[in-house]
Amino acid sequence: MREPPYQTVQKPYGRALVELARQREDVVCLSGDLTRQCEVDLFRDELPDRFVHAGMAEANMIGMAGAMAREGLNPFVHTFGVFATRRPLDQIVNAVAYPNLPVRLIGFMPGISSPGGPSHQAIEDIALMRALPNMTVIDVADAAEITQIVPLIADHPGPVYLRLKRGEIPVIFDEDRRVSLEQAQVISTGDEVAIFTNGMMLSAALAAASTLRGRGVRVAVVNVPVIKPLDVDTVVRVARSARAVVTAENHSIIGGLGSAVAETLAEAGLGRTLRRVGLRDTFAEGALSGPYLFERYGLTTQHIIDAAWNALDRTDEPPAAAATPVEAGEYAPV
Repeated sequence: MREPPYQTVQKPYGRALVELARQREDVVCLSGDLTRQCEVDLFRDELPDRFVHAGMAEANMIGMAGAMAREGLNPFVHTFGVFATRRPLDQIVNAVAYPNLPVRLIGFMPGISSPGGPSHQAIEDIALMRALPNMTVIDVADAAEITQIVPLIADHPGPVYLRLKRGEIPVIFDEDRRVSLEQAQVISTGDEVAIFTNGMMLSAALAAASTLRGRGVRVAVVNVPVIKPLDVDTVVRVARSARAVVTAENHSIIGGLGSAVAETLAEAGLGRTLRRVGLRDTFAEGALSGPYLFERYGLTTQHIIDAAWNALDRTDEPPAAAATPVEAGEYAPV
């Protein structure tokens, strides 16, 4: 595990997909008119015979991908998260999820990482995809996880929705990080508060845990890249060992990771105080930057610290999150 600020890399997903396609002739790439923005210009340039530009017609693109999968191909479909889920939902249900076809839906710009307002902010994509039978839902945190998840989902027998940050991707994990589609990753253990998180919120959760430990709080951090099917055993085991639970996600608190953890705790009969960090049943506004939106809508390191403090019924002032200075090519927790 590396320390912030994290070095960043460009287009780890695009490179991983090209490497996979070099090894497997069944892999085909579809783009919804966001080719460069979704890193698949690399695929288009190297393997043009297996690249399909579907244009701004996402519903049709999903239907094409379902047909390709029926013919034995392994289609990877690319656009922004809102256009991969919200717009073509009916086609995903009937052409992909219901027939349980191996279509990989890749949604970039998750949550409020987009400054483009409600039309471009995928704040309910996990909730939509979680509700679909047969769908596997994944939200990865860094370049190491991206590189490993691409070949893993290529071998998955059913449909997959993969959320990806766009642009500069941090390198948080060392090269020996091994992603699993079955198991969440317990990064640290502690018997006071357990933080469950994933995706763009992992760096903030790690920073929050470090600050809390500085005030003597024993913190467990669990990285949950696969939201569905959830690793129920790990969630229950870690939560049972803690007094309180915090979830942190770049998504609405309704229907995402927080809901999945809450459902798990309830079904296991675990009476634990739960605090959910995420968008609180609201659309976000447009802005000039993502970090401004994370602060405005309560998705920062400080918000995770405050949630943990509140969950533990601490009445004293919570510790302040330390700012991490960044230079060009670096990424710090918000």
